[in-house]
Amino acid sequence: MDLGIAGTWALVCAASKGLGYGCAQALVAEGVNVVINARTEGPLQQAAEKLRAVGADWAKASGQKAPQVLAVACDITTPEGRAAVLQVAGGPGSAMDILVNNAGGPPPGDFRDWQREDWLKAVEANMLTPIELIKAVVDGMAARGFGRVVNITSSAVKAPIDILGLSNGARSGLTGFVAGLARSEIAAQGVTINNLLPGKFDTDRLQHTFVGTAQKTGQALEAVRAAQVAQVPARRLGDPAEFGAICAFLCSRHAGYITGQNILPDGGMYPGAL
Repeated sequence: MDLGIAGTWALVCAASKGLGYGCAQALVAEGVNVVINARTEGPLQQAAEKLRAVGADWAKASGQKAPQVLAVACDITTPEGRAAVLQVAGGPGSAMDILVNNAGGPPPGDFRDWQREDWLKAVEANMLTPIELIKAVVDGMAARGFGRVVNITSSAVKAPIDILGLSNGARSGLTGFVAGLARSEIAAQGVTINNLLPGKFDTDRLQHTFVGTAQKTGQALEAVRAAQVAQVPARRLGDPAEFGAICAFLCSRHAGYITGQNILPDGGMYPGAL
């Protein structure tokens, strides 16, 4: 299926690896120009080179010019970082057609141990930063009659996890905000905003969680991983590439009638009917 977005521009945050990279890869494979961001220069540049190879393959198959891949190492949670990605040389500035918001979740713990600063940091990264980026691009999208925003949040928004209170709170705030904005006047101007709520995907972050659990409990790492996989009805972890494919479809011309939704790729873990 041709997603109809070749030649558009996308900003994909936290795209040096994991789910962010999976989204960037799927978009570049459709001929989308991307600006990718992460904090660390080395891994980000490595990701950019891989994405350029994906773009070269698309160009060879389609006979069109390869999409551009621009990489900006910065902290997207700061005003300076957001300015850097939106002002990168060769990019479209704030005239992005697609925005994929993504940021690592705050650490787990007991809410009794969290200070005000912990809450502010979580809200800044997982609620206010996505809102600031949406604010920077959404009116231009509406004026041009096309725009796609996908926020990568967490399955914990639907099924909160007690030790992830910082994430539960901050991401739920973003979810509530998006529910209103997605149904505002921009819906009639060709702009959609949706949330992707990943379950257990095979990423470095999840691997670190497994390692932490193994160290804390004294179990073998393989046993911890097997126990986690056994919780998933699909009996496997998700692949970031398949997550990226879902994201790319939501960004496509075919998804214009999907907005304000919380889409839950979790292998069937969420037990509810709604």
